[in-house]
Amino acid sequence: MINLPSLLTLAIQAAEQASKEILSVYNSTDFKVELKGDASPLTIADKKSHDIIEGLLKETNLPILSEEGKNIPYEERKAWKHFWLIDPLDGTKEFIKRNGEFTVNIALVEDQTPILGVVAVPVTGDVYYSCVGTGAYHKRPDFESPLSKRTPADLSKKGLRIVASRSHMNEETEAFIQKLDSPELISAGSSLKFMLLASGAADVYPRFAPTMEWDTAAPHAILNELGLKVFKQHSERELEYNKPDLLNPHFICY
Repeated sequence: MINLPSLLTLAIQAAEQASKEILSVYNSTDFKVELKGDASPLTIADKKSHDIIEGLLKETNLPILSEEGKNIPYEERKAWKHFWLIDPLDGTKEFIKRNGEFTVNIALVEDQTPILGVVAVPVTGDVYYSCVGTGAYHKRPDFESPLSKRTPADLSKKGLRIVASRSHMNEETEAFIQKLDSPELISAGSSLKFMLLASGAADVYPRFAPTMEWDTAAPHAILNELGLKVFKQHSERELEYNKPDLLNPHFICY
């Protein structure tokens, strides 16, 4: 039997320690940017964050699936009842641009559903977190408070606030936005897009471009505790995790 409150405390600790390590690199002049096999960037901050998180979470004896350690065969993964799903540095491109819009994402998944989530923002010190059944919370060094439940957006309503990625605006997303009545567009990097919905600053996040499971699991857990859903496009089913292919389908969050 897993102890969710204890695991949540550990995940928050891991995210905050990783954030400090990321900031030490962010504030230096030595990024050491490499290109991964898919041509996406990788920095020494990604690696240091991964090492810190993995080192702390290993004591739980639960499997760990991370963007920086993702080559675990599905034949092994499919037997996992619970596992950690982490992105040590979500928004590496934003990190390199030095715009501050990057996060640390840590989720606990049970039977393809995220049941615990932590999203930490290194530059601001904000940490968003939840575990199933207890609500979602926002903390900074000087305060901590529960996040309010959200009412799912009515897509026919005028003036909806739509989260649109700066890096991934495409024809499909533009077509979705054009069907809405006088929408207001809001941009953010990394999983901060989800946190705009969590905090009440946005209403809808359509994502019709590639994401991986570790990009969405932690914020997905947080949003579920607030009454919001992350639906597969053209479906009433939510995103699922630990699939044979770790690529997410397109989705709409509201």
